[in-house]
This record gives sequence, structure tokens and C-alpha cells, in this order.
Amino acid sequence: MDVRQHALGVLFVLCGELDFDSVVQLHEAADAELNGSTGTLPVVVDCTALTFCDSSGISALLRLYQQLTAGQRSLRLAAVPASVSRLFSLTGLDQLFSVHKDAAEALAAGSGGRGVVSPVQQNEERSA
Repeated sequence: MDVRQHALGVLFVLCGELDFDSVVQLHEAADAELNGSTGTLPVVVDCTALTFCDSSGISALLRLYQQLTAGQRSLRLAAVPASVSRLFSLTGLDQLFSVHKDAAEALAAGSGGRGVVSPVQQNEERSA
């Protein structure tokens, strides 16, 4: 996992698997960002290189979402793989998470509202 600071937000770049063994890295990055920052910039989790996500990974993303919203910040997910998107759809998390086609779009989503892309829009973008 890599953490990058941008003018429009903080980017968490995931690589490989987000599972029981690797969620600690996401927890540590989230804790460092939340404890070291008083800003209101969104956190974007770039899933471009994510190959697998299990229930531990989903729990870690939920935890991050709860921590950020408690601090008046938003979580945006970018480039979520189809397999993970399917899990979100099955669990109803697609209605909770703000999902964008890529990190640039997620960072540029603006500060007004959650900037959610609906599941219908997600499918249209993937088809295009």
C-alpha cells in the first residue's frame, strides 16, 4: 500500500490482496492520516491494482468509512474491480460507498455531497 498526498485529497493505493494478512497496512495508514490531520480533504482508495478482497478487507473499508464520516470527511473508492464490486452489490455496500471509475475522477468529485456514482452509472462506465 502506498499513501500519496494531493491538493484535492489523500490517495491510498492498494496493491495485491486486501485480506486478513494485509488489512493491518490499511488500518495503520488510516490511523496515521486521521491522527495526523485536522483537514477535511477526502480519502480516495485506489483499487486499480487490487486483485482480491475478502471479508476482512471489506470490514477495513467499512471501518475507514466510519472513521472518516465521524470526522466530517468522505471516503471515495476508485477503479473497484468487478469481483469486489459484485461483493459490494451483494452486501448493499454499493449504496454506501462513493465509487468512481478512476482516482482522478474520485479526487475531482468535489466537496459538495458524497459524489456518489450510482450502480447504473458504474455499469454504463464499465461498458463504455
